[in-house]
Amino acid sequence: MNADTEHPNRLTPEPDAPSEPIHPELPTDPAEDTGSLSHVPVLADEVIQALAPAPGKVFVDGTLGGAGHTGLLLAAGATVYGIDQDPFALDRARAANHAGLHVLQGNYRDMVALLAGAGVTQVDGILLDIGVSSFQLDDTGRGFSYHTEAPLDMRMSQSGESAADVVNSYDEEDIAAIIYEYGEDRLSRRIARGIVYAREKAPIETTVQLADIVKRAYPGFSKGIHPARRTFQALRIHVNDELGALRDGLQAAETLLVPGGRLAVISFHSLEDRIVKRFLLGSEVLSPLTKRPVIASDAEQATNPRARSAKLRSAERVGSA
Repeated sequence: MNADTEHPNRLTPEPDAPSEPIHPELPTDPAEDTGSLSHVPVLADEVIQALAPAPGKVFVDGTLGGAGHTGLLLAAGATVYGIDQDPFALDRARAANHAGLHVLQGNYRDMVALLAGAGVTQVDGILLDIGVSSFQLDDTGRGFSYHTEAPLDMRMSQSGESAADVVNSYDEEDIAAIIYEYGEDRLSRRIARGIVYAREKAPIETTVQLADIVKRAYPGFSKGIHPARRTFQALRIHVNDELGALRDGLQAAETLLVPGGRLAVISFHSLEDRIVKRFLLGSEVLSPLTKRPVIASDAEQATNPRARSAKLRSAERVGSA
């Protein structure tokens, strides 16, 4: 891999220095994890208000996950095409056998082709709930969490290059660039050096192995937000090309939405939200419905810690199809 050719917008790592935490996607305290394979949809009321589902309308849930938001759309009488690349999410959705739900396997970045295969060329609304889902985080065998011992995987689709492949085969410079750009960690170079040093002795195969390596790059760390949070986020984003998929998905929304159709996007950290904000401001056919992102109420944040960093931006399709 060559960071300059494959990722032309990648930032060069800055000199090692502490940085402020980005909006966390996981609970600060691991005790806040539910420990169950369940999905509580964030900003549920706000999403329904933005999308305005009704009987006869057709929607796309591009990130089906645990089908929490989809269930609300179905309850309003809408038809939903749920897309997910995670085979476990697809199995769960099919087993639930929701009336009005059509399950499609793939990445939402390809939703135009996926829907065309199902005979659909236009829809009334699209929902994108970006990032890793609750049940993926809670499934300790998937390798998304640094709190529990598991294979270092992080692949949502269960195919292709894993996080273990990255840390064991990429050059030190490339690893540092990934951690800096996608994790916004100014100790990226130090962490990358630690990873390369460790893998020379033995392959890095588990989540705990990697978390311990990252922790050693932070002298004096004892408590608080685990320093591995940023590295794990960066590897997950890279392995799944999450930001590239988001850009493609936003462009697909312009193609699929009927005039008056709605788009709702939930992001969980600044990298995603920045992409959504800039895309909507620059779009000629999508008009933002709010000037600022909608955030969860104090009550929701108190009952669902994963809602604390959620930001919802929505837009309406204007002009002719």
